[in-house]
Formats: sequence, C-alpha cells, structure tokens
Amino acid sequence: MILQAIRKKQPLIHSITNYVVANFQANGLLAIGASPVMADELQEVEKMVSLASALLINIGTLNERTKESMLLAGKKANALGIPVILDPVGAGATAFRKETVKQLLAEIKFVLIRCNIGELAAIANISWQQKGVDSGSGSMALSDEATKIAQQYKCMVIVTGEEDFISDGVQSRWIPGGHRQMTEITGTGCLLSAICGAAFVAGDEPFAQLGDTLKTYKKIAENAYSSTQYIGDFQITVLNELHRLSKEGEQ
Repeated sequence: MILQAIRKKQPLIHSITNYVVANFQANGLLAIGASPVMADELQEVEKMVSLASALLINIGTLNERTKESMLLAGKKANALGIPVILDPVGAGATAFRKETVKQLLAEIKFVLIRCNIGELAAIANISWQQKGVDSGSGSMALSDEATKIAQQYKCMVIVTGEEDFISDGVQSRWIPGGHRQMTEITGTGCLLSAICGAAFVAGDEPFAQLGDTLKTYKKIAENAYSSTQYIGDFQITVLNELHRLSKEGEQ
C-alpha cells in the first residue's frame, strides 16, 4: 500500500506553501512517516531543497518574496534531479497568480501538477469563472485538457473533484469515491499535493503510485465521514486515518 511505502521510505518533503494550510500539511506528512520542512527564506531555500526528496510549490498565499523563493528552489531542484510538484492554488483568480503560474511552468520542470478544474482551466487558458481559490464554474472537456497539459509540460496532471483524474499524457485513469465534506475544511487538497510528492518518490512506478494515492485519499474521506459527526472532528479523523493506514494498511 502506498502510505506504507511512504512510511518505509521516510522522505523529506520541502514545501514552499501557504500559511493557511502549513500546520495541517505538516501534520499530514508526519502522520504517514514523511518529514516536512516549510522553508521559504531566499537565503536558505537552495540549501534546504538540496536535502529534500521532493519539492512542493503551493501558491495559495503568493507574494513577491515567496515567488522568488519558488523560482530559486525549483531551479535548484531541477539541477539536482529532485522532483518538483506544483499546486497552482487559485491560478485563475487574479492576473498576478496566472502570470506567476505561467512563469513557474516556463522556468521550472515539474513532474506533477495537482489542481482542481478551475486551476486547470487557467493553465489551459480556457474561459472560467474562478471563485477565489475554489474551483468555480465553466465548461470544458476535463480529460482532454488535462491530457494536453500533461503532454505540453511533459509531466503528470492530477485534477481532483467529485471524481479525480490523472494523466501522464499517454495513459489516464479516473478515480471515483470520496466525500464532499473534504471541501468543507481547508487544506485537504494542499495536503494531498504534499502526499503526492511523498508518493512520487516512494517507488519506481510514479503513475501507479499516484493513482493509488488518490484512491486511498478518497477512502480516507469516506471513512472520516462515516465515523464522525462534526466538521472539526472530521479534520482530525483524516489525520488519524492517514496514520492508521500508513501503519496497518487496509484491513
């Protein structure tokens, strides 16, 4: 099971992430036996990323300073062969975000883009009504556009929603399941991106590993919903389920 493989590997995941989710993201990584570090200071990001197994770039609370840190860390990771994951939070919400994502994709080689449908639309330059950092509304053929983006940037693309989709530009897979309550607490998508970074380096078949990660995360959502009544408990149960499955696997 992928979470057990991560626990065995114990990867260090360097996250240049947003302050809304940093604590939840770090605790989620710790729950599966990975090591989180949230360093975004310009003077240390290159050194820090050189120690990491993978780098996650999350633009949720983007500013000019962290943008420069992302570019420095991403280029250093590329030079060292360390995989880089992009979470383009709210990519279409403002011109600043959209242009930053465009620059990141132009200057850094990513192994994975993990996004929602609205963020995919922004990257694909498709008209979409973005609602802040939420997915918003519009119309497009998700699987076709995700596959095109995967081919364009020579990376894998994961689009999460009621049904998740993963493509590497050649093969693709839909993953059903989960529960909408995952959208009612902040950080579940951001945490998934970090876990995907850990999953990518946990073995030699990243497409299969990431597909298994999505399937497991859907199961965790279902388990958390079925065993908790209140939204605060739901968040805690997600962490508990990550910890349990990474140690015990499916029973």
